[in-house]
Parts: sequence; structure tokens; C-alpha cells
Amino acid sequence: MKMIDKSVLEAVMRPVNTANGLPNEFYTDEATFAEEKQSVFFDNWAAIGFAKDIPESGDAMPVNFLGQPLLALRNKDGNVRVYENICRHRGMILVEEPKKITGAIRCAYHSWCYDLDGKLRATPHVGGPGNNTHEDVNRDQLGLNIVRSHVWMDIIFVNVSGTAPAFEDYAAHLLQRWKEFDHPIYHGGPDSSFKLEIKTNWKLAVENYCESYHLPWVHPGLNAYSRIEDHYNINEYGHYAGQGTVVYNPTLNDDGKTLKNFPDLSSKWDTGAEYIALFPNVLLGVHRDHTFAIILEAIDMHNTVEHVEIYYTDPEMLTDDYATLRQQNAGMWKGVFVEDIFVVEGMQRGRSAHQFDGGRFSPVLDTATHCFHHWVASRFMPEAEAAE
Repeated sequence: MKMIDKSVLEAVMRPVNTANGLPNEFYTDEATFAEEKQSVFFDNWAAIGFAKDIPESGDAMPVNFLGQPLLALRNKDGNVRVYENICRHRGMILVEEPKKITGAIRCAYHSWCYDLDGKLRATPHVGGPGNNTHEDVNRDQLGLNIVRSHVWMDIIFVNVSGTAPAFEDYAAHLLQRWKEFDHPIYHGGPDSSFKLEIKTNWKLAVENYCESYHLPWVHPGLNAYSRIEDHYNINEYGHYAGQGTVVYNPTLNDDGKTLKNFPDLSSKWDTGAEYIALFPNVLLGVHRDHTFAIILEAIDMHNTVEHVEIYYTDPEMLTDDYATLRQQNAGMWKGVFVEDIFVVEGMQRGRSAHQFDGGRFSPVLDTATHCFHHWVASRFMPEAEAAE
């Protein structure tokens, strides 16, 4: 484990008006990134994919999660499960590409076979030619290694280390905040799905998403109707951060046709919307008529893929009658997210400046970004994490 100067982390965790940002090594140092994998991603609930991509029983999706070979699949009961994507015999990768498993999960090396619940069902010749059992090979103890998982808002979360609180406790504050959106959601289809490959550290994407300070200069079109003064900060230290607006009312279609709203929403959402980063790597947006989720895939220190998916509240929104609205909505968001690319890439290049100390925060407009920096720093300080 890389030893990071405790005083540097303590400077990050000071109140926002005097705090420093995370130092350059959190964006440019390989040893710090290696520790971050464990302390930030594996020890917490991080996102690896979307349940919509394995919609039917037997659908399997291999995932390389920061070097961890995982397998997300839907079992016969229709539930999503995540396992280590390796055979318990010699560690061979089991599934190389997304596929439908119609029989067993079979290892191509020695043909050990597992069912959709991860149970070991066949061990050909394990006791010698023609003998498929052996008294010292206990199949009940050699099922696929289970990885703790949870699906919320169609996002597949995993806790690789197995040490995090239950997801319902980990995300309790946000589940309560957005309880009005606890309804089925429906993915908008191919025109509601896109990804952006960005030359930046994943944390800079979180930082930029959390704050509205940059709106007037980076998003002039968005700022024309949802101005910086129409936004508010959302800071839940130790859990999530983001921003909200009180003037959500985009014009998508000149003929006045609109998307259906979520049922039973309070008046707050008539013109309100919120955009929150659930730490570490999920960016979420909720509106009266749709939601979106972005999973940040940290390829390495300098490269991130943003996987963007848009969802609606009623299956009717998936019909041809609403195709134009879906396309316009997706186009609007893609345009906004593309506008951010030069900023996060520029900040990543800037992190090579030898004298940069992590920067400072606006005590008024950067509180959400500080909230995220504070959380990351606390993952490297067990005593601080225990105090949350």
C-alpha cells in the first residue's frame, strides 16, 4: 500500500472554505491508483453494468472490473447474480463474450460445468478416466465464487471485498431522498443509450458533474433556461453529492407533445430535477418524466468511459409514437455531456503541473465537489471512515 502523507489528506478534509483539493498523485500516480482500486472501488458498492443488458434467464455478461473478472447473469428465477468469472478447478475464464446460456456454464479447459445459480454440477473424469466423481472433490463446496451484488435503478452494483454495509444501508440517504421515484422504469431502447470515451481520470468526471458553477461558460444553451442561480447544492458527506435545479422544463417538441410523468410526485418535481453522484462511480439524474444513469468505467488513471442510459416511467414511452421525443431527449443530454469533455480532459492534463497542490474550492459553489474529495480522502484514512 502506498503511504500518502496524512497531512495532505487532512488538508482535503478540512471545511470547504479552507480545504485543498486532492493532490496530483490521485490522478497521475500508478501506486495511488492501485490502492484506489481496493479502498474506493472494491471496498464499497460500485457499478459494473446495467440489468437491461441481461434481460432474460440465461443471459450472461462478462465484465472486467478494474482487473477483476466478473460474470453477471440472470438465473432461472429472473434474478441478477454476479460471480467471479473463473472455474474453481484451475481458474480458467468461463465466459469470454456476452451470450445466452441455454444449458450449463461450461469451462472450456476441463469441462467442469455450473448451473445458473453457480452450483458445480459436473466434473468429468475428475476421479480418473470414466470416473466423474472423487471423494475428495466436494462439489457442494466448489460452486462459483459469489460477489455481493444489488440492482437499483437498473444498475448492477457489486461489493467485491464483501466488507461494505448492505446496499440498503450504504445508499439509505439517497433511497429516502428519491423515494418518490421508487417505481418501475423502462429503458428507452437503442436511441437512449450511448457512451463517451474520455481521456481523463474518472474522478474528474464526478467532480464536474457535481457542480453547477461551470454552467454559464461550458453549457450556455442549458444555462439559458436553467441558470446558475436556479441551482442548489446537494451535500451528503460520506455518501453522495450533486446539484438540483428548480426550473426543469425543457422544450423537446414544437407541437407540445410531452413524455409521461412519474405517478404521485410531489409539487417539488413540477419544475425540479436533481443530479447526484452516488460514490464512487455512478452519476444519476431524476426528472418528472425520465431518469438517466451514467456508469463511469475507470479504464486506467488517464482514461474513462461514460456509459449513459436513459429510462422512462411508462412502457408507452417506448413506442414509435414517442420515438422522436426519445431521440430529442437523448440528443439534448448527449450534447450537454459532450460539452464537458474538453473541461475534464483539460483538468487531467493540468494535473501534470508540478506545483499544483490540488487547488481550492469556492466556499459557495464548490461544496459538492469538496464533498466528493472529502469522501475519497476518507477511504485512505480508515480512522476517518470509521467515524462517519
